[in-house]
Amino acid sequence: NLGVPLPERDYGGNCLIYDPNNGTDAFHNIWDKLDGFVPAHFLGWYIKTLMIRDWWMCMIISVMFEFLEYSLEHQLPNFSECWWDHWIMDVILCNGLGIYCGMKTLGWLSLKTYKWQGLWNIHTYKGKMKRIAFQFTPYSWVKFEWKPASSLRRWLAVCGIIFIFLLAELNTFYLKFVLWMPPEHYLVLLRLVFYVNVGGVAMREIYDFMDDPKFHKKLGQQAWLVAAITATEFLIVVKYDPYTLTLSLPFYITQCWILGIMLVLVWTVWRFFIHDITLRYKEIRRQKQEYKFGKDKYLSNGDGQSVLVNEYLKNKLREKKL
Repeated sequence: NLGVPLPERDYGGNCLIYDPNNGTDAFHNIWDKLDGFVPAHFLGWYIKTLMIRDWWMCMIISVMFEFLEYSLEHQLPNFSECWWDHWIMDVILCNGLGIYCGMKTLGWLSLKTYKWQGLWNIHTYKGKMKRIAFQFTPYSWVKFEWKPASSLRRWLAVCGIIFIFLLAELNTFYLKFVLWMPPEHYLVLLRLVFYVNVGGVAMREIYDFMDDPKFHKKLGQQAWLVAAITATEFLIVVKYDPYTLTLSLPFYITQCWILGIMLVLVWTVWRFFIHDITLRYKEIRRQKQEYKFGKDKYLSNGDGQSVLVNEYLKNKLREKKL
């Protein structure tokens, strides 16, 4: 089935939810847009939630991909969708429901007792079947707490993760378009299965590297592998169809992305540079006031130990600064 140009489906056009002019079915626009991508969106975001393990990050990636579809619909007709298809069917129903079910599964996995027992040591058939089913669950459980605003290193790492996820999502559609691969082809499914397996390990390696850099001094091999594969896929798209990628963005789309990037940069500078400097200045000022108050208090006692007290307070202030 390969080597044949694909008829790209346009999901835009008539965006009326209720079409009174259609005598057969007034809701035909909704039924026409319900295809195999609906369960694929749900299942995909369910698995991504199990990988990322953070509700906010999943929602940010989901919403940002819809903005990318708006921005790139002049390159791929497949990205052209109605507003309710973007925000109601995709973000709220398919993606949102997948994220919700994924978070519920994460809650169950975090409460589950991870005490493994050999299959032949279980005497009941029910226990054996339960043990076989649990074989496909994690060996142990670690709750991911990304905390992107806690440090500049974590913030940059989370931004990098979001960028890689969005680029991998875009590669899925661009590779189908460039290599003429129908969505139902087995190579498309194998690629997604491969990403799920290697991506879950890569996310754990990234989290360990961020959470405990003293113990995990290098980023894991699977994380580098995922980044290399994603970049290679993008280069394949660039090689075989540079014309599509070089179609310039509409001016208003460019303005919106420049504004968004500027806001992120301004927030980054304020949060990790200006805000930290301000807090540091307030802390030094507070310590100086405490030192001055303690010095005046001991001098007012007149006990003849002011020199020793001053030396003690200076040493204490020096320790706090260090």
